[in-house]
Amino acid sequence: MNGIKVTINHQIVEVTRGITLEELSKNYQSDFQYEIIVAKVDGIYKELTETIQKDCTVEFFDLTNRGANAIYLNGLVYLMIYAFQLLFGKNQNLYVNHSLDKGLYIETTLNLTEEDIQKLAEKMKEVSNLAYPINRVTVSRLDAIDYFKGIGDYPKSEIMKYISSTHLTLYRLGDHYNYFYSLMPINTKVLSHFELTYLNEKGFVLRFPTIYMKDGIKPYEHRNNVFTLFKESREWAERLHLKNVVDLNKRVSDSNIEELIQMDEMMKNHGLMELAKKIIEKKEAKVVLLAGPSSTGKTTTTNKLKLSLKSLGKNPKMLSMDDFFLDRNDTPVDEEGNYDFERLEAIDLNLFEETIEKLLKMEETKIPTFNFVLGEKEWKDTMQLEEGDILLIEGIHALNPKVLEHIPREKKITIYLSALTELNIDNHVRVSTTDNRLLRRIVRDNRTRGNQVEETLKSWAKVREGEEKYIFPYQDEADFTFNTAMIYELGVLKTFVEPLLYSVEPKSPYYNEALRLINFLNLFLPIPSESIPDDSILREFIGGGCFKI
Repeated sequence: MNGIKVTINHQIVEVTRGITLEELSKNYQSDFQYEIIVAKVDGIYKELTETIQKDCTVEFFDLTNRGANAIYLNGLVYLMIYAFQLLFGKNQNLYVNHSLDKGLYIETTLNLTEEDIQKLAEKMKEVSNLAYPINRVTVSRLDAIDYFKGIGDYPKSEIMKYISSTHLTLYRLGDHYNYFYSLMPINTKVLSHFELTYLNEKGFVLRFPTIYMKDGIKPYEHRNNVFTLFKESREWAERLHLKNVVDLNKRVSDSNIEELIQMDEMMKNHGLMELAKKIIEKKEAKVVLLAGPSSTGKTTTTNKLKLSLKSLGKNPKMLSMDDFFLDRNDTPVDEEGNYDFERLEAIDLNLFEETIEKLLKMEETKIPTFNFVLGEKEWKDTMQLEEGDILLIEGIHALNPKVLEHIPREKKITIYLSALTELNIDNHVRVSTTDNRLLRRIVRDNRTRGNQVEETLKSWAKVREGEEKYIFPYQDEADFTFNTAMIYELGVLKTFVEPLLYSVEPKSPYYNEALRLINFLNLFLPIPSESIPDDSILREFIGGGCFKI
């Protein structure tokens, strides 16, 4: 009666009823590069303290798995906060701000030196080596609110008002308690892989292995353009008294959300007008290249930039690199034999280069339109530039130095677009820019292509891999950067994407991801879309926009 049959690595093993996943994992640790962090039991992520009570299938994961890597990062942030307060006192705090070069930019409540950051790294290593347990504790939601109020963590106590559960899971490390909206590692021993990089007296970067790093943590490269853009976006949000999700929810509760939408849209339009002025100042420039990762609103932003330039007396023309895809039969495939649309080689570069060369010679030129249903180019349109015209080209590969390399650099302007979320959930948990883009893509793929959520989630890993290889390496070489995220948008996306996420069944391999996104969106109050202008970047995803997408 005590024998349980567990399937691991396609083999059935018999274990004792009640054995913990941690104990079982020791038999398989040698198969992994890093320490095992979490398990899936019948497809659902479980912490290693969980016990096995029935026949099941078990998979173990280290931090090279996407879901396990997120759990590792949450544990690492907890370890960092704990070590920081051991060194500098419980009245001091850290603020997790945003991603930066495969790490997180962290700000502090006190001025720090490089020596202080070194001490913090040493203390984190010390606590990691001691293998302190990270204990899971279930408490009432009201008790949790009182606890975080008592230690002065008001963002965390306030966000809990928007959680409907009567009980919450906190995690205890030493005499500290925290809440991270996710599973956690079961001890600090597994949290030994990290590096801290000092930036300034108020901030440093926490770096860690990501699923895209095959050889561990790479040397730090400061991404000044993105760092500056994040800083400017956050400063603007703070001027509006919007630092976290609670602040946004209060705008909704107080019926002030329409005003915020109008201000946010006005700021984006103002930013594009300023960008248009800078383009005109570069009198030699004939081509403007706009690039960015998936779902950053490249098409709408390019259309709006075109209108801004027109309002200043210019006559810009638009091209999309997507219309220069190779016909489906010629599209390169990945190692699994699937079409790989993310690599530069999926673009007919010869045709693209020839077309741009003819346009710049002011010749009337045939322009393709790619039919994504048929998987081939159609030839219905022509274009001709006149003296003084500006050519706007958007595409994920537009910043790649191999694109239009024959055109002198002074004749080109490059713009990097990113959807940088200004808000945090609370002081220790950020809103991921990647999650923001994923939610946009789920909504758009369903609306424009009829794709189910699982199709988008399945393709997302390949999209992200392509971004890491072909887009992010060039982001800091752009002449200008522009933030396409709307500060209010997650409340709007919630109303469109939540019903779609609930369609994912528990047996689906994408159920964990769908559930994670549902739990994340539960923190936001819904925002109706009626007040969003039809030229908003957000309309590219939710529909109802005035531009042809």
